[in-house]
Amino acid sequence: MEGQIRINKYLSEAGVCSRREADRQIEKGAVTINGRTAAMGDKVAPGDLVMYGNQRVSPEGEAILLAVNKPPGIVCTSEKRESDNIVDFLGYPKRVYPIGRLDKTSHGLILMTNQGEIANQIMRSRNYHEKEYIVKVNKDISENFLKNMSGGVYLEELDATTRPCTVERVGRRAFRIILTQGLNRQIRRMCEQFEYRVMDLKRVRIMNIRLGDLKEGAYRRVEGKELEELLAQLPNTP
Repeated sequence: MEGQIRINKYLSEAGVCSRREADRQIEKGAVTINGRTAAMGDKVAPGDLVMYGNQRVSPEGEAILLAVNKPPGIVCTSEKRESDNIVDFLGYPKRVYPIGRLDKTSHGLILMTNQGEIANQIMRSRNYHEKEYIVKVNKDISENFLKNMSGGVYLEELDATTRPCTVERVGRRAFRIILTQGLNRQIRRMCEQFEYRVMDLKRVRIMNIRLGDLKEGAYRRVEGKELEELLAQLPNTP
């Protein structure tokens, strides 16, 4: 039928959650289409009644993209069962969800949106989008450490080697690192390989979006030229 879209994409574009999270919720049986429990691959046609839990889902109108300065202790999830979830913490008046993750103990820039395709494009590792961090460790940084970190690090727990990246010292025990991938706890794992322990991890940039002087716990709209520049870097968005 003309105009049908997959249920996970429908939920994502409606600002409920990312497409990946939508798949998880569908598998859990939390989504219905016209009163029937949705299954992976189901499609939604115009006029269908889609429910997520006891909430009706409808397509979003206004496109929203927020830059948020996440404090430590807040979890980057829209899962309501997580008491410290970032959606409830932010309290934004319209439905938004985080793009990707930032560890609970880490802080700094996280983007939130109601636009599924933007979220998917930013999160795709193959697009090599840059993310920049300032990291403080438990002992003085050596030149050998900087060289090893930048050259690609094999992480046994993940059976993966990190991509070469930019690493530079910004203090006796602090460095700046720019990644183009997002493996689980990547920076912390990389440091542990060389017997360094991360004491503080702050994300200061995602692509062209900078944290700047945004106060911890605060947010701002991404719009104007900043938004245009971001969208120009995403291959499948207008």
